[in-house]
Amino acid sequence: MPIEYLRTLSGKERTRDANRHLGFILAFVAGGINAGGFLAVQRYTSHMTGLVSEMADSLVMGAQEVALAALGALVCFVMGAMCSTVLVHYSRRHQMHSEYALPLLLEAALLLCFGVVGGQLNQVDGLFVSATVMLLSFMMGLQNAVITKLSQAEIRTTHVTGIVTDIGIELGRVIYWNASKAPNKPPVVANWDRLRVLTWLVLSFFVGGVLGALGFKHLGYSATIPLAILLVALASIPVVDDLQGMVKQRQGGR
Repeated sequence: MPIEYLRTLSGKERTRDANRHLGFILAFVAGGINAGGFLAVQRYTSHMTGLVSEMADSLVMGAQEVALAALGALVCFVMGAMCSTVLVHYSRRHQMHSEYALPLLLEAALLLCFGVVGGQLNQVDGLFVSATVMLLSFMMGLQNAVITKLSQAEIRTTHVTGIVTDIGIELGRVIYWNASKAPNKPPVVANWDRLRVLTWLVLSFFVGGVLGALGFKHLGYSATIPLAILLVALASIPVVDDLQGMVKQRQGGR
């Protein structure tokens, strides 16, 4: 991909098209992580609604260990979102180009760690749940927070329930019959542009999930390494811009 295009995808200067293109790519990555992660740990690590329901059901059924495992994954997801927010605001305060790229670079590093030593991590317990589940949940929170912040909550890449709900809302507007022609009653009109974006987000997540599951089935944990490389490619240009700026500033201060 051209350098300028990569710079627009994860740089601090945002456009609607850049937000959407990045959203499609990250939805693809999230689908791959979620599906491959399920084959690894038998848990969908981006599904917080299911985790909270699992906690409630398990408490009622007396399965405290299951409830604590769900709580551990939930806490890690929240911590990932917190970490992403801290990185974005730190970069913004220091006028860095990589305010959105740093969380993606951290996600890439963690995903690479998962791909290389995920099998070993799955045997390590911590916070009532395996270290692999903690890592995957943290990554999902990290990614969801950064795309939410840069798009002003217009785009989410791991929360498919919300995306599908919005698709249903737009489809409801499509089929609504505007019988009244009164000027004080504006017609109900679907936002076709938004409907296309939402549909592409779901399709991107689904395709990522299919490829992630196939990759994990045939390659194991290492199937996530290409996703990590993709994230590095997305985040690298703004980070390089910051490093070059630091070098020039030091040279100018001599």
